[in-house]
Amino acid sequence: MTTTVDFRALRGLVIDIDGTLFRGSRSLPGIRDFFGFLEREHIRYVVATNNTKSPRVYMEKFQEAKIDIDESHILTCATATGDWLEGQFDRNSRVYVIGQDDLKEDIRRRGFTLLSGREQTADLVVVGGDFFLDYEKLKNSILHVQDGARLIGTNPDLLIPTEEGLVPEAGTTLAAIGAATGIRPLIIGKPEPVLFDMAVSKMGLTAGEVAMVGDRLETDILGGKQAGLRTILLETGVDNRGSIRLKGIRPDLVCRNLVELRKMWEDSLRTE
Repeated sequence: MTTTVDFRALRGLVIDIDGTLFRGSRSLPGIRDFFGFLEREHIRYVVATNNTKSPRVYMEKFQEAKIDIDESHILTCATATGDWLEGQFDRNSRVYVIGQDDLKEDIRRRGFTLLSGREQTADLVVVGGDFFLDYEKLKNSILHVQDGARLIGTNPDLLIPTEEGLVPEAGTTLAAIGAATGIRPLIIGKPEPVLFDMAVSKMGLTAGEVAMVGDRLETDILGGKQAGLRTILLETGVDNRGSIRLKGIRPDLVCRNLVELRKMWEDSLRTE
């Protein structure tokens, strides 16, 4: 595939985590050399995920792989959602959250009032993945939205891979709320532009100086293209060259893995 990535013009990367840097708990080949290369060449980066786990969880994951990454380099949907809420709404806003504890804690520590049910009227309903979703949570969220609460989705993913197989994620819950209320959510995570814009801003760069590196065409690559970034697909996770033909989403570059990407980048820098 012909590349339209000018490595010499790149000053930063937004890098997906699951399927790009790690597969489950195992780091993928070349990860340490790749981050060493970025440090040597002073390439800025943000690792970004649609997962709502705390950045601390990912810091520990990188430490286990013997990679030292500061928390400021990690952008999860939980922190991105919290940052967006903080910039858009009064701290006295009341929020009903469907999601894991890390998402709730991120929103709570910013000063927002979290509701446990229908004890007060909610200003916002925030939906993330929830392994303990039940009828009561779904009912409460639908009633709050019917009463005028703004509906926010951390990410649009319908399914998430687990040891059991593919199980419902935030997008499935949002689909149910949308079907019941006729309301479409504002999505924070990939492929929508909010998370990409935040990542580029964190690096102090412009979209034209940044590339998105990921393994999913519909989220990483499509989202990166829509945000004005160059896009690099790694064939280490969900999608590959065959997927491009089937889905019609074309990245600027396809590499087998981090090793090939690093070598291609190094070669381009040595070329006069």
